[in-house]
Amino acid sequence: MEKNGKIFVAPPKDGSDFKELFKQLAAVGAGRPVGIDGFPQGPWTPELLAEAITQIDSNRAGVDLRTVQLWFQENDKGISPSNINWLARIFGCDDREATSEWLLELSAAQARLTAKRRDSKKATSAAAAPDNPGPVTGQIQMQHADDEGQDGERVPQKKGFSLAQRTEALFGSGSPLNLPASTFAGASALGFLSYIVGIHSVTYSRPDGVVKQVGFLWAPNWTFLFMVLLPLFFSFVTELLLLWKQDARYRLLAQTNRFERKVAWARNVQAYSYSYAAVFVICVIFAGVFQWIGVCLIPLLQGGGDYATSWGTVANVQPDLISVPVEIVFTGLAYLYMCLCFYLFFAGLILLHTIIHDFWRIEEGLMPRLGGEHRPDCVVRIRVMRGIFRCTIVGILVAICMKVQSSYLSSDGADIVDWIVHDLFSVVYRDHHAANTFGYRMPTHYSSLLVAISACVVFLYGSIRLNVGARFREALWKMSAVVGLLFATYLLIDAFDGFSIILIAGVLVATYGLFDPEFGLPRSRKSESNQGVS
Repeated sequence: MEKNGKIFVAPPKDGSDFKELFKQLAAVGAGRPVGIDGFPQGPWTPELLAEAITQIDSNRAGVDLRTVQLWFQENDKGISPSNINWLARIFGCDDREATSEWLLELSAAQARLTAKRRDSKKATSAAAAPDNPGPVTGQIQMQHADDEGQDGERVPQKKGFSLAQRTEALFGSGSPLNLPASTFAGASALGFLSYIVGIHSVTYSRPDGVVKQVGFLWAPNWTFLFMVLLPLFFSFVTELLLLWKQDARYRLLAQTNRFERKVAWARNVQAYSYSYAAVFVICVIFAGVFQWIGVCLIPLLQGGGDYATSWGTVANVQPDLISVPVEIVFTGLAYLYMCLCFYLFFAGLILLHTIIHDFWRIEEGLMPRLGGEHRPDCVVRIRVMRGIFRCTIVGILVAICMKVQSSYLSSDGADIVDWIVHDLFSVVYRDHHAANTFGYRMPTHYSSLLVAISACVVFLYGSIRLNVGARFREALWKMSAVVGLLFATYLLIDAFDGFSIILIAGVLVATYGLFDPEFGLPRSRKSESNQGVS
């Protein structure tokens, strides 16, 4: 029957549940436009049906393709009330009367499916229990049956504050630009404040006669790091997280006939709650509060200290430029911003580890279920590995930025650019004077080493767990070589005269790797274009 130029099938009213009814209607293409020759255009596919529902004018939110795919699969998942309305519009061919009939029919079919599912779970629980479970156990079993959402999603339960969930939401919810833009805005605000208080560009004469530039805007670990590197890192983590949650993870789970609660992404994130708490304490309490007290507050109040003079303690050597109370307030704001940003940095590494472990666990679970015939999706693997490589590169660049600034403060260079150029020319001219260093305590050397090692550990874990296959193995070896070169570059900073040559070469190679992680392997890209993630 044709209605409004579409194939119309009247509600059968034969007592079928939602799965049985939907299977029949999808097979005949109910609600699809009639072809030019007057015949149906064919059955519904998940992609076609999702697109048709999304194109309904009053449906602003659309529908997730994953939800529609669940309707086609042989499982016990039903349909939510809101989606019943849109599906009735499709099967009713935009006719008000027909849509009302289908709304009643689909609601009744969903109710029959829900009743069948509950009876099945009760029978299974009764058969599995050796004794009468009692009232408490029975309530728990019924709670599990009712907590399952209609479209395969788990209904969120009311929970207390979760640092892991809130942190993951900063990366995976809202616009991907939110976190990078917030980081950039914070660094920009500190830069403006440094102008206002007058420490954006400051020189002072060291006891050995060296005049050094210690202005806030001359410190790359407070400007370039927070305005370029960390926003770049957050954007890479967000991109990979969204790829995994919205596409790649579903492709793996779709290979099985049912979605299990134990593979829920939220549960995987919550499993790392102690890791997030530990990182938060280390970053805020130790790297933030204690470091600020030891490096800035005590030297500003008592004078002197074993740390190199920087923009944070310049009030000791130039009290006419900035007062000690103003310096304390500014450094407190700067260190608070810094510790929160580095908490998010390490939280991003935890998320990368979560993605890798989740990928590996799902693959391991699918192997026995599919009788050992499961073939790993190498294209998805290389895309995940490519994102991890980019994050690792940026992470080591962050560590390099921190160590370069720390090493400069103990050197005899007038400013950081002059120091690097001086070192570069030291291997060209034989009579060039070697650089001298001043004996200072440099805690940034330790913290930067933690950053570099953490980034490399995540990459190593991904290389082990994600077997990219022989087709992409050459690309993985190139990525590993670049990570090794960049880590060696970090270790060799200020280790000998001429280290800047290795530093510049390593940074250039790493920067190219951000744009082309596979380093010019056309076969890999061709294979991905043919079998890419849809």
